[in-house]
Amino acid sequence: MLRRSFLAALAATALAAGSVPAAAQETVKIGLIIPLTGPFTTTGKQLEAAARLYMQQNGTTVAGKKIELIVRDDAGRAENTARIAGELIQNDKVSFLAGFGLTPLAMATAPIATNSKIPMVVMMAGTSIITERSPYIVRTSFTLGQSAVIIADWAAQNKIKKVVTLVTDYAPGHDAEKSFVDQFKSKGGETVESLRVPIQNPDFAPFLQRVLDAKPDALYVFTPSGVGAILMKQFVERGLDKSGIRLIGPGDITDDDVLPGFGDAAIGVVTAHNYSTDHPSAKNKEYVAAFKKANPGMRPNFASVGGYDGIHLIYEALKKTGGKTDGDALLTAMKGHKWESPRGPISIDPETRDIVQTIYIRRVEKKNGELYNVEFASFPDVKDPVKAQKK
Repeated sequence: MLRRSFLAALAATALAAGSVPAAAQETVKIGLIIPLTGPFTTTGKQLEAAARLYMQQNGTTVAGKKIELIVRDDAGRAENTARIAGELIQNDKVSFLAGFGLTPLAMATAPIATNSKIPMVVMMAGTSIITERSPYIVRTSFTLGQSAVIIADWAAQNKIKKVVTLVTDYAPGHDAEKSFVDQFKSKGGETVESLRVPIQNPDFAPFLQRVLDAKPDALYVFTPSGVGAILMKQFVERGLDKSGIRLIGPGDITDDDVLPGFGDAAIGVVTAHNYSTDHPSAKNKEYVAAFKKANPGMRPNFASVGGYDGIHLIYEALKKTGGKTDGDALLTAMKGHKWESPRGPISIDPETRDIVQTIYIRRVEKKNGELYNVEFASFPDVKDPVKAQKK
């Protein structure tokens, strides 16, 4: 099914390549492909809310061109993403593809971006290899390795000598596992067991029992955004919160969007990540206030800043090209761009087209009756360590 959808999408982009040039359009269209139904709905809602907020704050005209955001739901299924990307290029004549809430969705679309020479802004998916799959991909989210290496260093420096790793069994989980294990080992730490959980319908209980039996100093966990709530519930049910085993990992497990519902058992969990709702900068305080006002009942998380910064990058690239939508010119405009995000200073690595950013060590604490990831250490200008090792 995925192959048929992919071939159909490629055919659509080939037809689109012979149609009216994008630069001749008065309206520049951005195709935002995100999961708005299915198990990863919260990610899609965060991305859309942040993208719309940026446009609300900065207007819908850039370099004399009207900007239109076209939102499509892929339900978190790669065959949908590839098909939708082709339709957006052929039928809607988009100048940008954006979104991509999971790695398989971005990977399925990469050849389509290459074939059509349409810039593809990855706002969420975090596997290192994604940007290598097309010269037209640029990423405004993160890579799993960025956080994994930092939390491994922290663990080794804080009397954690033995660790069990528990990750979701797909490409980002493999990245998170390898980056952590390699770095932790280089600092003298020992990984006594590495466990992988299915991405669909995960049941952590039997794996957590194995963790209890192994008696490590800490459990290192990676799960996709939102699934951390299931893990935390079973972590408590199995008694690991009272066992003395510390819970650490990248920030997905204490996602700000769902953290308020975790309960006090989450207090003390230490993670490394690129953003916290509690980040103390003036720019972030303004961002959080505006996001909450525009989206009552929601709290911005790390997916949201990927979406917010992704639209910013698109706007700034259009300004640099004078509104021209030639794909190569837009990619050149994006490479090396630096700006101040709600998460802190960020830039696009001109060589890898990946984001360079500060990674923060955070601890879950209760403030004014709510749980937050409170930052207590920062590491600036972190590049993707996986690509760095390949050099």
